[in-house]
Amino acid sequence: MSDTLTRYRRQWFSDASTARRDVLAGLVVALALIPEAIGFSIIAGVDPRVGLYASVAIAIVISFTGGRPAMISAATAAVAVLVGPLVREHGVEYLFAATILMGLFQILAGLLRLDLVMQFVSRSVITGFVNALAILIFVAQLPQLTDVGWETYAMVFGGLAVIYLFPRVTRAVPSPLVAILLLSAISITMGLPIHTVGDMGRLPEGLPSFALPQIPLTLDTLRIILPYSLTMAAVGLLESLLTSQIVDDMTDTDSDKRRECAGQGSANIVAALFGGMGGCAMIGQSVINVSSGGRGRLSTFVAGAFLLFLLAVLGPWVGRIPMPALVAVMIMVSIGTFSWASIANLRRHPPTSSAVMLVTVVVVVATRDLSLGVLAGVLLSGVFFAGKVQRMFAVERVLSPDGAQATYRVTGQIFFASVQRFTRAFQSESEASHVRIDVSAAHFWDISGVGALDKVIARLRREGRSVEVVGYNRASADLVDRFALHDKTGFESGATPH
Repeated sequence: MSDTLTRYRRQWFSDASTARRDVLAGLVVALALIPEAIGFSIIAGVDPRVGLYASVAIAIVISFTGGRPAMISAATAAVAVLVGPLVREHGVEYLFAATILMGLFQILAGLLRLDLVMQFVSRSVITGFVNALAILIFVAQLPQLTDVGWETYAMVFGGLAVIYLFPRVTRAVPSPLVAILLLSAISITMGLPIHTVGDMGRLPEGLPSFALPQIPLTLDTLRIILPYSLTMAAVGLLESLLTSQIVDDMTDTDSDKRRECAGQGSANIVAALFGGMGGCAMIGQSVINVSSGGRGRLSTFVAGAFLLFLLAVLGPWVGRIPMPALVAVMIMVSIGTFSWASIANLRRHPPTSSAVMLVTVVVVVATRDLSLGVLAGVLLSGVFFAGKVQRMFAVERVLSPDGAQATYRVTGQIFFASVQRFTRAFQSESEASHVRIDVSAAHFWDISGVGALDKVIARLRREGRSVEVVGYNRASADLVDRFALHDKTGFESGATPH
């Protein structure tokens, strides 16, 4: 218990320099969250404060309850696109109720260890997810770069110059923060004709207040919100766990995925109780945080707390922040997020891995749905894996000198994808009166494999041949003993199988 508390304290305050970097990184993230949260509110069809209050609540709560330090969670497009029909048909109060139920499902997912499904997401899928998200982040900036004057382009290029060149002077202050402050000062002083944060939507005034959703507590209400809650919970956890893995790789540290599931759930519940929409981890903001030096929970907390301070106290000034400054930051994020090595690896990696990565990218970019892209990548990975294992299977037939016995040496994995080749290997047997099947170099994985063995034995015996199966390993023997219809292995008693 003491070790856990010590580790938790270190995730907050490991040393003074780390705390300073966390605070500065959190300031950058808070500024970058504002236009994102407003944009996601528009997507969901709700007032901008619903997205902004959600970002405040989720970031603050997840800093305490999450399993991945330095990861930023807030209102996201992945969840916003799902709730538009619910808001249009039933109103925002039903959105709050659906978000609470979403959080309960996510807590349940943590208790059931559903985070373990990440073990089935291959590296190729994660790379495709990252690349697709980098492309979407860049594409999302294009509306701010169309039908605008030269001043906007000049400020974007100036912001990128500061972001990439300022670290050569000093790394004491995150360069994205310097770029935002510098460009804001120039824009306000010179009165440049450019878009500002205030143009995205009216910023809320004051603090969010606690309130329960004003909806009837009936089964009809549950039937309305249940499909949305399940979908939001699944999409939110998928994006959060993938982002958690990416931050793990960026920081060369590990995280508690089970705790992250429950933490996301608790954060969404609190967000809904304070007038916010659902959310999840944000890879773009997480990359900003890590790139700016954020490593601990303090950076996530500062992002949420400073965003609340900006909205409650500095709202009018925040509205004057030039959008080109934030566009420059997000372009930096898209460049830093994209796995440029994956382009060269297209020729070095196996074709199947490259295909999985490309399919994930194409589906995500085409549908703007991260969950569909990941699902397509995982399914394709499974198909390729099954095909690879199926090809690692062989049956060799050796006939005795007198032709009375045929020995079949089976090598590889016997499961649903290889059973046809297994049964086909015995179809041409017409000489030997005794058939010996040696499976010492094989393994039975499922009932399809056991059923294939049953089918072969039954057919050979109908043809008047005696059959002997030898060489079961322990796991295969257990499976055959449980599910075989004909003979048992006799493995435990030491008797000769079949």
